Amino acid sequence: MTAHPFDLLTVEKLRHNGSLKWTGHPGSLGAWVAEMDFGTAPGVIEAAQDTLVRGLTGYSPTSLVRDMQEATMHWLGQRFGWNVDSDQVRPLNSVMAALDAAIMHFSPSHRPDAPLVLLTPTYMPFVVAASRFGRDTIQVGMLQTESGWTIDWPGLERALDGGGLLVLVNPHNPIGKVYAREELERISLLVESTGSRVFSDEIHAPLVYRGSVHVPYASLGQVAAGHSITAVAATKAFNIPGLKCAQLVLTNDADRFVWSRVSDVPEHAAANVGLAATAAAYGSGAAWLEDVTNYLDESRNLLGDLIAEHLPRVGYLAPQGTYLGWLDVSRLKLEPGPAQFFLTEAQVALTDGSACGRGGAGFVRLNFATPRSVLAGMIHRMGAAVDGCDNRDVTDPEFAR
Repeated sequence: MTAHPFDLLTVEKLRHNGSLKWTGHPGSLGAWVAEMDFGTAPGVIEAAQDTLVRGLTGYSPTSLVRDMQEATMHWLGQRFGWNVDSDQVRPLNSVMAALDAAIMHFSPSHRPDAPLVLLTPTYMPFVVAASRFGRDTIQVGMLQTESGWTIDWPGLERALDGGGLLVLVNPHNPIGKVYAREELERISLLVESTGSRVFSDEIHAPLVYRGSVHVPYASLGQVAAGHSITAVAATKAFNIPGLKCAQLVLTNDADRFVWSRVSDVPEHAAANVGLAATAAAYGSGAAWLEDVTNYLDESRNLLGDLIAEHLPRVGYLAPQGTYLGWLDVSRLKLEPGPAQFFLTEAQVALTDGSACGRGGAGFVRLNFATPRSVLAGMIHRMGAAVDGCDNRDVTDPEFAR
């Protein structure tokens, strides 16, 4: 059987490419930063390069912005059945910039200092985001069952009492949960009854596996669209975070009016190369993305098999979306902490779950968007380190070079 092109990538090649994921912890296998090792879709780099060839190194021309808006509109409609107007799609440089905008401009009108409500564990920068604005953060820990993750509904109701800004990460980084329509509808009722608002981070939405379906929160209906703003981007699915472009989708007239008064500076932060690359990715990248998603689908299951073999005391629930594995290593009692242990003893760079807020201690986040031989080497090294064995043998991709 012919090898998949992704399987031909080597650790040496990945390090030579020089990404942060592979140079941030020299000598280690990179599984921490949320980027893929698979390049991007055909035409994306060419579109970005074209802006430079044309000399578009100044401020973004209207044509580039419009192309991105049109491509995003069609992508959301075709992929998720979410119909928006192109003018509702606004350029920003990142989803974090979108969250900053939500905190500053789209908190509940009756409570402009509303707390940020997080369903934790969550994306690390969200945990500390509110403090930059002098706001409080309320963390509502997700509940893990044998079949998956669920919301602590009484806890969420208490957190939103009086009005809050709920950060909904869907698919949920780092646990990989894809929220069902029924869950989103229940969230919508609770948000509306408490006078709260929702910031919906849907950056991983294109990376959903068989058996799950991504439902954009604002597509639920007029109520949800009226109290939410949404952040999307091509950066995760098409592996272009360094090109600095994301989209803020505004689904009610009041928010669009507010944004028209404050948008000039944040919209100018989107890069020309990112605008062009985003339009190309959304416009012609679907086939490439399908191939990537199929590869990742097999890798998430392989990860489970590898853990069962080499790390039998580690808990793992295959994610419904994202390319992030959330590993429960609490039974191992690793010191000085799990990520530091595996970096020092196994030379595998992971994200420590404690950075993800309440419920994250005793976990590590592992990025499995890497060649399968490299993934196997990671888990072998980790298992050998836990067992106190030599963590390098013929199964290790570096040993075999």
